[in-house]
Amino acid sequence: MKSGFGVGDRIKVNLSKEEYEGILLESPVLEKGIILLKLDSGYNIGLRKKDILEIKIVEKAVQEESPTAKLVQQKEKPNIAMIITGGTIAARLNPKKGGVDWLTSPSDLFKFYPELFEKVNVVKVEIPFMKASEDMDSKDWKKIARAAVKLLNDSNIKGIIITHGTDFLHYTSAALSFFLKNVNKPVVLTYSQRSVDRASSDANLNLQCSALAAISDIAEVMLVGHSSTNDDFCYAMPGTKVRKMHTSKRDAFKIINAKPFAKIFPDRIERVSEHKFRNKNKVVTDLKFEEKVALIKFYPGKEPDILDYYLKKKYKGIILEMSGLGHVATKRARKGWTKKLKEVQKKGLVVCAVSQTIYGRLNPLVYSNGRELLETGIIYLEDMLAETAFVKLGWVLGHADWVKDKEKIKEKMLENISGELNDRLEE
Repeated sequence: MKSGFGVGDRIKVNLSKEEYEGILLESPVLEKGIILLKLDSGYNIGLRKKDILEIKIVEKAVQEESPTAKLVQQKEKPNIAMIITGGTIAARLNPKKGGVDWLTSPSDLFKFYPELFEKVNVVKVEIPFMKASEDMDSKDWKKIARAAVKLLNDSNIKGIIITHGTDFLHYTSAALSFFLKNVNKPVVLTYSQRSVDRASSDANLNLQCSALAAISDIAEVMLVGHSSTNDDFCYAMPGTKVRKMHTSKRDAFKIINAKPFAKIFPDRIERVSEHKFRNKNKVVTDLKFEEKVALIKFYPGKEPDILDYYLKKKYKGIILEMSGLGHVATKRARKGWTKKLKEVQKKGLVVCAVSQTIYGRLNPLVYSNGRELLETGIIYLEDMLAETAFVKLGWVLGHADWVKDKEKIKEKMLENISGELNDRLEE
């Protein structure tokens, strides 16, 4: 590569039949014959140097300067706190390494999300860890809950925002819905599908709406994010009734079988459905959780002997994703599950049923095969989402006094503790 070009410069690379323009990234040590570009789409591309005919510089990288505006807390603005756990929303592109740097302080956030600070003072930032959401487990959910409970019981703080990666965010929102008891203020989880350095980033609107949610009267665990692909408003979504439904769209999260708590515009909130109101409760945590639970999807021809594996591994509970109204192959099929389901439940394995269809409610009484399966002792979880059911079963089985009694487990799984069940389904 010709001298005069450096990492972070915008360049145009001409091949024999194609041309690419983007930001020059630092090449990996083991791939010195490769030029890396970050395209305007946000994706990185590698080009072999020997295939390049010409490189033109479009724009030199500008040395980054500190923000000219000074972050000043203003008494007339309400105070909030933030818990930062990682994810795209807490990251920005570092051209030199082709990756990201974390935004972990109020001044970092102010530099890239100044609109957030027009509405609130961010007076505390907690960073229990920095992880991609796929690397989290129940121990991480507990760390977030412990950080949250301190902030919720701080009279100087109006509400909290938790930034998080998208892929498994709905597991965390469900966990906090059960782990935090007597919620007295808004607990707002938010995210971005696209980083702040991209023109199509959803981070700014999500944070603006989250700020309004955090100072609202909605005393719930909620997820706040784009309502559509447009930058018009966000939904405040119940933490136990939401699911990521698209890999990359800005409105990836959808409310399932329920309504949003509110529509949130950059300048106002419009209430949509019932919710708990801000109060003076003392928030406590209930962090009991049994990790030996599993989420299994039934498919045609699936062997019921898979349940023996979980018994051998000393699992305590299974969430079984069934078809439609709540069916798997029964004793009439070549690979029927009826006998095995009876057997494993007699040995102490708790089996709960949810539907693969996502929308709608289980009803095992419509067809004879459903009634046959119901008689095995399976707990049918009505309209509960599979991910929420997985988290709730772990939480229920974590309570030693409940585990002693199968009927108590069933009672708790069918008790509407955090809005996870809905008598009236919504589209």
